[in-house]
Amino acid sequence: MAFGIKKSFFGRLQEKIEDVLFMRPEIDEEMLDELEEALITSDIGMETTMKITGKLREDVKKMNIRDPEGVKARIKTIVKELVDKGEAHKLCDQVPLIILMIGVNGGGKTTSIAKIANKLKKEGKTVLLAAADTFRAAAIEQLEVWGKRVGVNVIRHQEGADPSAVIFDAIQSAKARKIDVLICDTAGRLQTKKNLMAELEKMYKVIEREYPEAYRETLLVLDATTGKNAVSQVKEFGEIAEITGIVLTKLDGTAKGGIVITISDEFGMPVKFIGVGEALDDLKEFDPEEFAEAIFE
Repeated sequence: MAFGIKKSFFGRLQEKIEDVLFMRPEIDEEMLDELEEALITSDIGMETTMKITGKLREDVKKMNIRDPEGVKARIKTIVKELVDKGEAHKLCDQVPLIILMIGVNGGGKTTSIAKIANKLKKEGKTVLLAAADTFRAAAIEQLEVWGKRVGVNVIRHQEGADPSAVIFDAIQSAKARKIDVLICDTAGRLQTKKNLMAELEKMYKVIEREYPEAYRETLLVLDATTGKNAVSQVKEFGEIAEITGIVLTKLDGTAKGGIVITISDEFGMPVKFIGVGEALDDLKEFDPEEFAEAIFE
């Protein structure tokens, strides 16, 4: 994975930490306090920040670290350990696979579906899309446009139809055509959380009844530019769905990378993909080591 957007991707996180490290002649408590402040103001939660700086303080003493380069190296290692969830970062490669995509409207869910479909198709897999976000205006048409661009079929009903009925028909079609991966667009109306929970539960039941042998992923799409609000969405959606991974979108602007660390640490969830642009190929598999390295140029 090549980030290629380091300055904008990490924003204040990168710049503030570098300022703290290289504006002070020695490693002291004041420097560590300033590092703490830099982390907190870069979309890293208080609890995660305390974990990072607490470990850093231990390592500075234990390893007798005396220079900024040594501190920088330790932060890289600590961050990598926090975000590294091992094999969980990889999308399931077993087939047949059903992917449920969840996330609030405007977060980049539909474009992420197209990008994942494009990636899987390039890998030689057959893909089918299900337009189960039936309540949002133009959601079905938007998915169909992307489906045509990628070259995959879309199963759809009319606007306002039962989303689970769309899932049912999509499963029957996927089974008949021996499709490798079925990607389902779903609604993201957190303001009606009970309705959304009931809707998702019904979808899960349909999948379990009609395609029990299929592997499953539930991916939560988050807009990185919303900062701490995205963290709140992880908590909210985590209460109503069995999330297996995060797709973090819109990292091509001025988004701050600290949100990745917070989500990985506080919720134990792996980030599977990051979106770094509007093109179909602008979806990168998340790599913990390269993420940690990219904090500093």
